[in-house]
Amino acid sequence: MAEMLRPILELSVVIPGLLTAYFPVRSSLKQPFGKVVFRTILLLVLLCTGAGILCSIWKISTAWMLGALLLAAFAIYIHTLQISLWKSSTIALSIIAVFTCINSLARAVNAVVLIHHPAAYSDLWFSLPAALCYNALCWALALACSYPAAHQVRSMVDDDNFAQTWYSFWVLPLIFIGLNLFMIPRYSNTLYTNRVLPGYFVLSLTLLVLLLWFYAVFLMMANSLNRNARLRQENQLLLMQHERYEALQASIEEARQARHDLRHQLNQISALVESGDLKELEAYLSNAVSRIPSLEMHFCENWAADSVTGYYCAWFKQENIPYFIQMDLPQTLPVDEVDLCLVLSNLLENALEASLATAPNRRRIQISAFVRGSLVLIQIENTYDQKICEKDGIFQSSKRQAAGVGLQSIRHIAQKSGGTCSFSYQDGVFCAKVMLCR
Repeated sequence: MAEMLRPILELSVVIPGLLTAYFPVRSSLKQPFGKVVFRTILLLVLLCTGAGILCSIWKISTAWMLGALLLAAFAIYIHTLQISLWKSSTIALSIIAVFTCINSLARAVNAVVLIHHPAAYSDLWFSLPAALCYNALCWALALACSYPAAHQVRSMVDDDNFAQTWYSFWVLPLIFIGLNLFMIPRYSNTLYTNRVLPGYFVLSLTLLVLLLWFYAVFLMMANSLNRNARLRQENQLLLMQHERYEALQASIEEARQARHDLRHQLNQISALVESGDLKELEAYLSNAVSRIPSLEMHFCENWAADSVTGYYCAWFKQENIPYFIQMDLPQTLPVDEVDLCLVLSNLLENALEASLATAPNRRRIQISAFVRGSLVLIQIENTYDQKICEKDGIFQSSKRQAAGVGLQSIRHIAQKSGGTCSFSYQDGVFCAKVMLCR
């Protein structure tokens, strides 16, 4: 029994690894966290037990079985998530890198246990004490990482302000995985030569500490960059409000000047009527009407939402894109004002980009936003000509070969508030529906 247990224990470290990988992505699971964890752990227990028994019967190393189990665990992980492949792959690589360092430590522990048993140097698997230590270290790390992964790392995963981070971070864990694989002695008895074993133990521990330190530094830097990106977004919203304010101020000044000149204009009209010069009167009236400013760019009572909508509607008008708006948003909203503006700006920017790539005679954007109790309901429709790429509910960006950041950001904002969102496209019309809660 002990002989069969050793390969099973070596393979079963996949279980705490996958559990650790789930902590940062709880809000991106397709099903409830408890249900996903129960099913995946049960499946992995069966797979690890079966693979370990086969290794014991066939007397083979666990290396190939471990590779197959890692691929199976990764496939399960990807299938249960709604985030981009870059993010999920980077998280998986990060966990594998840490567990690879623990594997090196377990190999050193195994050498210490067997140092007085030369005949066991060439064993296929770790000794039972080393295998138990290996599992204990992996589970201890999983428990130690549960809180930071479920809070600090999770906030970074949910925040799409600095999505470019995920396109470069994977290099770090991959380097550490390569270093640990390179350290594995080709022959088991190499560890017992001269002072190789103490050096191997110190190097393995150093790599583990160094990797965890790199992760901590990266997390602090990424969170700081995310905060800066969010501040830039808020500044952009303030800039939109400022531009909107200046436009309204100019319109108000024009209206005030028009009222001031109204008495003189009426006197001039009266004189033209008395003279009977109808053509001159028509030309004068036409000129006077053209000087009256249009104040139709006012959409709702909420200043922030009105500013964002007005900013993009000015673009729609400049690009000759027909738009239709129904907005009933009060001055005080039941939801976070910044979140609402981010959702509106992302949706309107996507609608603008899609319309610019659409034939002029087909362009149309329809916007509606209402408050219903403690909910804010937003719906934006726009026509499109481009091909829309969707994979597992994730829309791919038309600018690069990756998931679209804007729609992911909208989805996370909606989920964060307890609301929901849906995106559909049919017959050349893309429709986005977002519900934000208190």
